[in-house]
Parts: sequence; C-alpha cells; structure tokens
Amino acid sequence: MSISRRNFVKILPLGALIPQQVLGNIAGGDANTLASALLYEKIDKVYDKAIVFDGIVITRNWDSVADEALAKSGYTGFNASLDSGSLKRALVSLSDWHMRIQENPDRFITATSADDFIQAKKKGKVAVMMGFQNTTPLEKSIDNMDILYQAGTRWMQLTYNERNLVGDGCTERTNAGLSDYGIEVVERMNELGIVVDLSHCGRETTNDGIKFSKVGASINHSMCEALHKNHPRAKTDEQIRAMADKGGVIGIISLGYMIGPNLGTETTLETYVDHIEHAVKVGGIDHVGLAADFAVQGLEATGATRKNWYEPRLTRFKPSYKVQWPPWIPELDTPDRYRHVARLLDKRGFSTGDIEKILGQNWLRFFKDTLKP
Repeated sequence: MSISRRNFVKILPLGALIPQQVLGNIAGGDANTLASALLYEKIDKVYDKAIVFDGIVITRNWDSVADEALAKSGYTGFNASLDSGSLKRALVSLSDWHMRIQENPDRFITATSADDFIQAKKKGKVAVMMGFQNTTPLEKSIDNMDILYQAGTRWMQLTYNERNLVGDGCTERTNAGLSDYGIEVVERMNELGIVVDLSHCGRETTNDGIKFSKVGASINHSMCEALHKNHPRAKTDEQIRAMADKGGVIGIISLGYMIGPNLGTETTLETYVDHIEHAVKVGGIDHVGLAADFAVQGLEATGATRKNWYEPRLTRFKPSYKVQWPPWIPELDTPDRYRHVARLLDKRGFSTGDIEKILGQNWLRFFKDTLKP
C-alpha cells in the first residue's frame, strides 16, 4: 500500500524521529529506506561528533574537487603523503602545503601535535600532518632529518617497495632488515618526535622498525596477511601484535585490491571490516585505525582509468602486488567512506566507544605518545 507524505508524517513516533528530508525519500512506502534511516540515525550522530582521522591521503594535484570532497568527508585530520623524490622536492612539497594552509585558515590547521587535532575538531577545521612514504629525502645525510622536521615533517615511512639506504622494501628479493644507518635514522626520528611508519617495509625491516623504535611505530596503511595471503604489503599477526605491544597503530588500507581478490564478488566493504575485526582481535581495540591511500575524493573521481591507472602499475609493481581493475571498493571510493565503515561496525556490534577509537581516537592517543609537544 502506498503512503502519502502527509499521512506518513502523522504516524508516530516515527514521524517525530525521522528528519523531514528523509521523509520525502520514503513517501512511497519504501520500507528499506525507512529501516536504514532508523538504523543509521544514531551511528551517524556518533560519526559527526567523532574525531575522524585518515592514516594516509595522497595529496598531489590538490584542487577544488579535493576541497569539496574534504568538506563532505567528516575528516578531522589526515596524514598528507608528499613528494619524497629528493630533499629539494620534499621541501617544495612541504612549502606548498604550508602556503595552502596559510591561505585557507578557515579550513586547515597544520598538525604537529595531538592537540592540533582536538583544536581542529572544536573549530570545524581539518588538521593536516605532513610526511613522506620514503626516507629518500634524507639522501645520504641524517642531518637532513632535522631540516625536514623544522619544515613540518611529522611522519616518515622508512622504505617504499624497494631497498634504500635505510632497509629493504616489501617487494625486495633479499628481505633484509634495517641497515646500521637505518637504525640511526629511527633513533633520530624518535629523538625529534617523527612517527616511524612501516607500511611498505619488507618483513624484516618491519620487524626491526618495531624492535629498534623506542616508542610505538605506525603501520599507517596496510592490511592483515591472515586474510589476504602472500601479499607483500600485508602484515602478519605476529607483527600486528608486536606493533600493538609497543603502543603503535595499524591503519587498514581502503584500496580494494589490497584487501582481497575478485573485487565486487569476494572482496567488498564487508571484507574491509573483516580486516578491522581481525586486527582488533590480534592487536587489541586500542591499536587499529583507518587509512585510504588515495585522494580524498576517491580514485574514480580523480579520473583513474584502466589505461592511466591500472596499466602503468603492471610495470611499476611486481606481480606479487596483485593489482586489479577497478581497484576500489565502491563504498570506500567516496568522501564519506568512513561513515559507511562506522555503520557496518555498528551493525556488527561494536560499541560506540570502540567505533570512536577506530575512527580516530586511537590515532590521537598514538600521537600523544610519539609526537613532541
């Protein structure tokens, strides 16, 4: 039976509980829409009030589309991945973001401490923590770490996929750990208050990074090897547990092909939350967060195609990377990706407090422990 909008509003208590804009959508007697509205009302309010942090956002070619997407995301802050090609390029990239923040003081805050994220939430802004997915900007001098710190760097991944002077990346054949120089780099990062990130590090480099860091290390965008076997970017249960034991956080990556095979059938939003649940089971509820590893607006919105995105990665990455097309999970390829995650966590029985931890409180605690005031 069809129900008119006027008559529907008269039905109490539902008419009093559901926002007017929702009523317009369900005037035709759409029971599924009604159920969804009631189910998500509570968790959406939790999301809107929460500190929401993204472990890594790719920020090259930032434009008005990214600005609009960020406004829709509900983010309180994010780790900005900058150009790590050389020291000069790194400093230019840092300068560009400082300029963007200075020119948009109503929208952005530079994040160098945990308190900056709290202030951003209070003021309705977004806190940007700048860093790099490689230690290549150090070139051959550890003194460059101080220069980068003074320029605003607060997180740095020890290696990308390949070997560098610090250690081996995740696709390097030899799988050696940190070099002596690499251990010095970690020690200096600890002294300055720069987050040690191990996301793309090889297995032994990851183990050494956790071992030699005096404070907790970050795995700011990765996934669980137990659920996606034999992927070089995944972390083992032993690594997740060791990371958590020292106070670190793992951000579960949102790239669909990193989460599992056969996107759209075997690998869905449910699979993504499976990784969250597994990491929580292994490392504890205080040590799991979220991470995108692509632009805030999503890959499809940036114009990613089979030709310009997928095919180049077949030559850039080894076959073990298992790159797929399309690479995204639809619900995670939108600015409000973590709202979808929060809803599913709620559906699976996670408490409000635990959902808030995963959305951002765990990152906030980690930053309090690792960043200098």
